[in-house]
Amino acid sequence: MVNLSVTRVLYIGGLGRSGTTLLERLLGELPGVVALGEVVHLWQRDLRDGERCGCGEPFHRCGFWQAVGQAAFGGWEAVDVDRVLALRRSVERTRHLFRLATGRPPARVREYAGYYRRLYAAAARVTGARLVVDSSKHSALAWCLRHADLDLRVVHLLRDPRAVAYSWTRRVIRPESDRGEVMTRYRPAHTALLWNTQNAALSLLARRGTPVLRLRYEELVADPVAALRAVAGFAGLTVSDADLSFVNRFEAALGPGHSAAGNPMRFTVGVLPLRRDDAWRRRLLPRQRRLVGVVCAPLLPAYGYPLRSGVDR
Repeated sequence: MVNLSVTRVLYIGGLGRSGTTLLERLLGELPGVVALGEVVHLWQRDLRDGERCGCGEPFHRCGFWQAVGQAAFGGWEAVDVDRVLALRRSVERTRHLFRLATGRPPARVREYAGYYRRLYAAAARVTGARLVVDSSKHSALAWCLRHADLDLRVVHLLRDPRAVAYSWTRRVIRPESDRGEVMTRYRPAHTALLWNTQNAALSLLARRGTPVLRLRYEELVADPVAALRAVAGFAGLTVSDADLSFVNRFEAALGPGHSAAGNPMRFTVGVLPLRRDDAWRRRLLPRQRRLVGVVCAPLLPAYGYPLRSGVDR
């Protein structure tokens, strides 16, 4: 079983479609880093449903994840998945944020966070990595992880809410399921409310003493090398020019990874073009742009986004 010493974890938080998978994949190319994908979904999608790892193998046939399961729990068969999912429902939900942020957390929060602690420590031991990256995104999970014995650091990744709202309206096939399933879609008004809630909750983490680095998607794609240097430094890593030779302003060369769950980009191997996706400016309806802008107006200036999109009429 794994030695549960303090593990350094970089948690990527933010609302989905904000570039979290892109950042995770780029960080996974740095020496001393192991990127695990969206671990929050591992218990259901991988352990229960048997979906594919980022390497392309079914989870239960992936050598990396089998080694991690053995080191963390003595084998995945020893994990009570029903218990983990029940704990998640009881503590790791947006509606529980107020309770997580105030007062003493119940014992089940520590129990739930303990599963992640064991998994992170095992991944670090199996790979020899100095930094474990989890791109689970959920602010509620970040608040739970505060109560595990971890060296926890959080990257708060943001994107213009109008861009995020448009992305959530798109029809995206989930290739990892092998059943042609479509990813969840949200109406722009619902996305705007989620954007406010998730980003406010992540901002509050810093006020409670958790190290938080704020990064905008627009900055990441404009200068990925500078962004990676900043994130690596925040995580306590020193990277050289050679370490960053796989990426420039226009593309990144990605090797195979072992992301447990997440955006279909986790399956990408080879050259990945890097460009800012501004399709929302043409395709999101004007009334939807205005609606999202109004709902998110209280937070837009604080995060450096204009109240008006620049294409509104």
